[in-house]
Amino acid sequence: MRDVLPEVEQWINEGEEIALATVVRAYGSTPRPVGAKMAVTKSGRMAGSVSGGCVEGAVFEVAQEVLASGRPQLVHFGISDEMAWNVGLSCGGAIDVFVEPLVVKSSQQSE
Repeated sequence: MRDVLPEVEQWINEGEEIALATVVRAYGSTPRPVGAKMAVTKSGRMAGSVSGGCVEGAVFEVAQEVLASGRPQLVHFGISDEMAWNVGLSCGGAIDVFVEPLVVKSSQQSE
């Protein structure tokens, strides 16, 4: 979370709606570990990474769906080692990514 926190704090202060994507499970060889995060705003800004670039576009689209519906989603992305090699990637593997809307309580709500 530390890698996206400065941007998330700025976006909160600007009143942005934000979705947070987190790698919750990794199988095989994957570029980002469990716990890796990516933040996406409704206006289209992104910070962080869940896959080193391989599936960020798809996660961005899921994040937009989550922001529109308010409902979190668990999504799975994977590729076999053979398929990876055929398209020029160094490894296969799979990740599960949980995408949720970031709900921020104002200081007035917590009093």
